[in-house]
Amino acid sequence: MMTRADMEKNTDSSQLLHLVFGGDLENVGDTRFADLSALDIVGIFPNYQSAYDAWKAKAQATVDKAGTRYFIVHLHRLLDPGATTQPAAGGDAGRN
Repeated sequence: MMTRADMEKNTDSSQLLHLVFGGDLENVGDTRFADLSALDIVGIFPNYQSAYDAWKAKAQATVDKAGTRYFIVHLHRLLDPGATTQPAAGGDAGRN
């Protein structure tokens, strides 16, 4: 998880916020959560790479639980839908 100092270093205009969260799904082939009150909110990260690292750690920690899935949400796209950004390396981290 990022420290407060790490987050303060990333307060410039190139900040691209990402949310990492997950939980148990009702059905492994769907994205509907079994219990919304039990969602694991991993955190909000200042860039894709730090969000990806957190997502990967959670996904690997739950690899034996097929019904648990973590996602990365590109908050910066919701906050500023008209902005364009370069696609991040590493592929689609929305699935584990």
